Amino acid sequence: QVQLVESGGGLVQTGESLRLSCRGTRNGARLHLLGWYRQMNWYRQAPGKQREFIATFANGGVTNYADSVKGRFTASRDAVNHILYLQMNNLQPEDTAVYYCNGEAIVGPGVDWGQGTQVTVSS
Repeated sequence: QVQLVESGGGLVQTGESLRLSCRGTRNGARLHLLGWYRQMNWYRQAPGKQREFIATFANGGVTNYADSVKGRFTASRDAVNHILYLQMNNLQPEDTAVYYCNGEAIVGPGVDWGQGTQVTVSS
């Protein structure tokens, strides 16, 4: 059973930074993200709003960002320790949301989601 877990959320003030992490396990052992997923993504969901796409990190290092975070957020992956990161700089109150990572499996149509981590930005 594959499980993704996000961490690193918290309460910050406007203009501050946070770095989110996403780690995976498979049957209790660390999941090698690079070998399991062809692409990983970050999403967020604010209260009363639909979940929205934030960033993509695909195998090969290709990244893509939503306009709302472009220039402020950076997705990256630690291939040695099998961690997906989302560096978030210059955070604004409108960035307040639960942030999720997901992975699109190399084999089959499966998409795995984490349980989310809360980010709150105070003004």
